[in-house]
Amino acid sequence: MGVGVAAVCVSAWLVVLSVYDVRDRRLPNWLTMPGALVILAVAAAAGRGVPALWGAIGLAGLYLVVHLISPASMGAGDVKLALGVGGLTGAFGFDVWALAAVTAPLLTAIWASAAVIRRSGSAVPHGPSMCLATVAAAALVIL
Repeated sequence: MGVGVAAVCVSAWLVVLSVYDVRDRRLPNWLTMPGALVILAVAAAAGRGVPALWGAIGLAGLYLVVHLISPASMGAGDVKLALGVGGLTGAFGFDVWALAAVTAPLLTAIWASAAVIRRSGSAVPHGPSMCLATVAAAALVIL
């Protein structure tokens, strides 16, 4: 599979996840888990399995701690999505992983601040920020 095809497939997966999370305020297992497994398998086939696995475990572990401390702040779907996006960014190296890991909460905070200013009162999903941060960090390496 070429880099272009993989990028299109991953981008499509991340867009579907983002739309689903904005629309339904949840990230279903049937979207998060297969994507994470495919990402880890492709990373392993490309010789980047170990850093991808560490990235997946690291980000999901961080998100799990937040979820356990405050389940209302971060859903279990975000923890499961962290396996896939953590694996993807981890495969590109620690710098890419760290950039995405830091950028996602910042994007959500900006979005939430805008919601407060607009007085919309609606909850802000974190999944789209995770997806956007992942694409942006990976694009720095691919492009």
